[in-house]
Amino acid sequence: MGQNCWEYKKCGREAGGKNAKELGVCPAFSEKGHHSKNGGRQGGRYCWKVAGTFCGGKVQGTWAMKMTSCSQCDFFKLVKNEEGKGMLF
Repeated sequence: MGQNCWEYKKCGREAGGKNAKELGVCPAFSEKGHHSKNGGRQGGRYCWKVAGTFCGGKVQGTWAMKMTSCSQCDFFKLVKNEEGKGMLF
């Protein structure tokens, strides 16, 4: 499995993370329906498809609302490079 968004971004919003108590556990960490997509844990390598993630200092909405900012994200670009043509969008 590849690196997950919370590991890459060091946001501390994974269960037990430094910011989880104050800001809550990130929906990407809790998302079990996307487990193993793009080789990640829960929604950790599919975070752009998870509504309510906390990126850029604010809660993000649905993919349709996030796609511009997510497509510019360093982590999104990393996963895209690592997964190549097999990447799930």
